[in-house]
Formats: sequence, C-alpha cells, structure tokens
Amino acid sequence: MQQNVKRNFMDRVIDSIELVAAAFVGIVAADIFISVMLRYFFSVSIPDGYDFGRLLLGILIFWGIAATSYRGTHITVDLVWGAVGPRHKRLIDIFATLVLLFVVTVQTTMLFDKVRGTLEDHVLTYDLGLPTWPFFAVAWAGDVSAVVLIAIRTYRLIFHPDLIAPRLQSQPDE
Repeated sequence: MQQNVKRNFMDRVIDSIELVAAAFVGIVAADIFISVMLRYFFSVSIPDGYDFGRLLLGILIFWGIAATSYRGTHITVDLVWGAVGPRHKRLIDIFATLVLLFVVTVQTTMLFDKVRGTLEDHVLTYDLGLPTWPFFAVAWAGDVSAVVLIAIRTYRLIFHPDLIAPRLQSQPDE
C-alpha cells in the first residue's frame, strides 16, 4: 500500500509538470497567433512582442525537456538497443537515463547562473523596460522539473521497471 501512495504522488507530480509544459505550448501559440493577426489586420504590434515571443519560447523549450524526458519521447537512436535482449535493453536505458540526468543537472546549474546574471545586470525588455529575469526563472523551474522527472524515471527504471517500461517485459529474457 505504501508503494501505491508513492506511485500516485509521483504520478501526480509527473502529470502536473506535463500540464504546465502543455500550458506553455498554448501560451506560445496564442502569442504567435495574436501577434500575427494584429500585424496583418491592424498593422499593430504588441509592445515587446518579439521579446515576449523569444522568452516564452525559451520557457517552452525547458518545460518541453521536462515533459519529454520522463516519457522517453525525445529523439533517440535505438540501433544497438534494438539488437540486444531485454536485460541489456534495461541496462542501456538505465545508463542513458543516468547520463541524461547528469547533463540536465549541469545544464540546470548553468541556467541558474543565467537567471542570477540577468537579475544582477538588470536586463530589461526593449519597449516596456520589463525585467527579463522572471522569464529566465520560469525556464529554470522547467529545467529543475526535468531533473526531478529524470530522477523519478531513473528510480523507476532501476527499482520498478514495470511502471515505466512495459516494452522491456514484452520480450522473453535471453
């Protein structure tokens, strides 16, 4: 029963992070749509529209990393993975996820330096003079979420592979 509670909590965390990532997809799409419609029909642009667009796209990228990292839906090369048995597939998955965890953790620490730098340097948007560091902080939160999800994926791959990788069990052990 204890494992079931943990699993449900982890699943809620995963679903929440994926929901936030999906919301940013909608926000970026709305920003682009509204900007294009205003320019095309009214020859008007949103003040700092370019800055908002690029900052929101940056946020979307980092939250997208979080969403794809847990599900394993990012781009992969399965040439070797497809040629080995289930036991080796699981080892490859664990190794690849550990490498991904390391890389994204380093990326997260570097992005925090960028957040701090934009805050300390008082970087502002061009038209409205709004501070850009909150956008970088939201992107950093997406990267932190990616680390959390990759850690959950790693834990599940090692201790509960049936919760994350049913394809590993679909083939007999060789």
